[in-house]
Amino acid sequence: MHVYTTRPVGETEFTFTLGRPYHRELLRCPRCGHFRSVTEIEPGVLYGGEYVSDTYGDGGIRAAFVKITSLDSRRSDNAGRVRRINELAEAHLAAGAARRLLDVGTGLGVFPHAMKTAGWSCTAIDPDPRAARHAGEMVGVEAVCCDFLDVAAEAIGRFELVTFNKVLEHVADPVAMLDHARRFIGTGGLAYVEVPDGTEAFADDPGREEFFIDHLHVFSVSSTRHLAERAGFRPLLIERLREPSQKYTIRALLLPTA
Repeated sequence: MHVYTTRPVGETEFTFTLGRPYHRELLRCPRCGHFRSVTEIEPGVLYGGEYVSDTYGDGGIRAAFVKITSLDSRRSDNAGRVRRINELAEAHLAAGAARRLLDVGTGLGVFPHAMKTAGWSCTAIDPDPRAARHAGEMVGVEAVCCDFLDVAAEAIGRFELVTFNKVLEHVADPVAMLDHARRFIGTGGLAYVEVPDGTEAFADDPGREEFFIDHLHVFSVSSTRHLAERAGFRPLLIERLREPSQKYTIRALLLPTA
């Protein structure tokens, strides 16, 4: 479909790419339009200890957090995300239900920070100890440092909402990740997913950030629906948007089927 022999403009120069020829391929499913990035670099290497340092540079997680949370709401992807999720929660969660949120792959903690301000009780999971520590100390939410697939629901409880904001494109098996989330969703609860929209992005430019090396998967509306159904969910909503950052995004609200 497309071959990259040089690093696209704007892509982070990750430590694991140094000293080797740059080569990767972007494949596209002819039936559902899903994109998959093929590279010799294993996901375990891709998301090793240098990933956070390379991504956030000398200023680190805290500086990036402060920068993003200081954005005018009109320029903030997260402000729109929080607004839309609260609209969906009001429409689909039972009246009077608790507002407990589990955010998987929390990263900078910008999202749980805003959801906490909106009245949610938040738990953040991230496999990087720096991100988890930041979520606990700076963001002030319950923080768990682990691989999500290794944690049991009995350890942290159940939630009205489990969120994956720009996470599933980074994992080798997004179906397994989303399937695991069902164990953490309480009665009447939901999952919310955001992923890059490959259909719109590729039509614009295959060099866009939606296709950078750390995105193992890039989705279409059809493949987002297939992902949900294979993981044991019924999509209540799948919609496309162009965010203030100009990212092409698909977001979906999902109801567990069992």
